[in-house]
Amino acid sequence: MKEHPDADCTISTDKARLDVGLIHDFLSRSSYWAQGRPVEQVRTSIENSLCFGAYEGRSQVGFARVVTDYATFAWLCDVFVLESHRGQGIGKRLIQAVVEHPTLRDLRLMILATRDAQGLYSEYGGFRTIEAAGRWMIRRGSENPTDCTRQTPGA
Repeated sequence: MKEHPDADCTISTDKARLDVGLIHDFLSRSSYWAQGRPVEQVRTSIENSLCFGAYEGRSQVGFARVVTDYATFAWLCDVFVLESHRGQGIGKRLIQAVVEHPTLRDLRLMILATRDAQGLYSEYGGFRTIEAAGRWMIRRGSENPTDCTRQTPGA
């Protein structure tokens, strides 16, 4: 299942449709979690993930990326809708398409991290906070550590 059309929005997993320049620009300049991410890193992450693009006509207006083993686990990340297209239900459709995708819907565990969209992920994706957060650990790379708690410039 590659596309999920709606009256004004289409969600697709076709990587050929992705606008890598737009994705890189948003992630490296507008997101709070990927400031300064190099374009080659964006390309590599797309190549090695299940990606979802949200489109109005031929223009990409949103994105979500899933890192998964397709058997038990998935990490939902790099989710965004362009500022100019927020408030139109595109984020809701994007999250629903991810969790309903045939290769993801029956996985044992899907995780994500968000600073400010818990309500969206809870209502439209069925996510909830981690019960035993103290059991989870993280290792950050020394070359390009990311602090997801930092503020977006201008926010």
